[in-house]
Amino acid sequence: MTDTDTVVIGAGPAGLYQAFQLGLLGLRVALVDALPHAGGQVVELYGDKPIYDIPALPLCTGHELVARLLEQLQPLQPGLHFGHAVQTLQPTADGRWQVGTAQHTFTAGAVVIAAGVGAFEPRRLKLAGIEAFEGAQVFHRRQPAARFAGQRLVIVGGDETALEQAIACAEAHGPSHPVTLVHRRRVFQAPDELVQRFDALCDAGAVRFVAGQPNGLDLAEDGRLQGLQLLGPDGETQTLPLDALQVLLGLSPKLGPVTEWGLALERKQLVVDPATGATSQPGVYAIGDVVHYPGKKRLIACAFHEATMAAHAVLAQLHPDQAGPLLYTSSSTLLQQRLGVVAAPQRD
Repeated sequence: MTDTDTVVIGAGPAGLYQAFQLGLLGLRVALVDALPHAGGQVVELYGDKPIYDIPALPLCTGHELVARLLEQLQPLQPGLHFGHAVQTLQPTADGRWQVGTAQHTFTAGAVVIAAGVGAFEPRRLKLAGIEAFEGAQVFHRRQPAARFAGQRLVIVGGDETALEQAIACAEAHGPSHPVTLVHRRRVFQAPDELVQRFDALCDAGAVRFVAGQPNGLDLAEDGRLQGLQLLGPDGETQTLPLDALQVLLGLSPKLGPVTEWGLALERKQLVVDPATGATSQPGVYAIGDVVHYPGKKRLIACAFHEATMAAHAVLAQLHPDQAGPLLYTSSSTLLQQRLGVVAAPQRD
């Protein structure tokens, strides 16, 4: 169990900047996200695509934006808890909040929900019995190429992530252990440059492409997964031998348990006070794409503004005596000390 001042649910750009603003005000922060890394929708859906409307950054990619936000946040040292899907949000007897995941429990005086359009869950391959091999031979999230060294790897998918993984594994292991990519047809949702690299590896024998639709698993006598059954475009069935199966069919956002937390909703979005980010539950705030109020715009720049307003509202709730006057990073020694720009005074 972790006891902290605030819990921020969601580590996309809005959540990262929310953690920064809270930390800048001297509050302890636990940042929690269902994904195994920071970035949320920006990284998962358009990590390498250009973004042109971030203040003071004429051009950056989603990955670059997240990297800059993490760099900005690092001096404040929040608790980072990735791969933790929040399941429960409950009030405690002393007026605080308890946030629960499958692995951990957090207690805090305030909670800020920055869940975007929801937690991103991988689209799963729906084959009978596949759950038994999850995490051992079957993986629905991208894994390091080194994990599949010396193995017969089959990848199912046809988007940018699937091609990137096939290329990474092929380049790491070479023609001696070719990777097989399965998709319904040889048409990919990926940049031309990536497709060209994939085709070159196919020509070199490091990757094999097979058109088809998975329709069953082939098991060995000892119960181990040894093959993937495919229905081909010609209606014929074949079995691809394998040691490991990567299913990369994209991600699907799900609002999930947020709808069960007793918070006022409108059009599957949390209703908030735009001046503070306060929801219908005292001590629970929300910002970013998950919220609704009159005039709301789903823009990253707007989420940064909402994060600032929510941080000051949280400070006023938790420490009313510290709610003013407003300090500026350009002139406040206290804020500069928190950011590590100037050294803190030595104590005797």
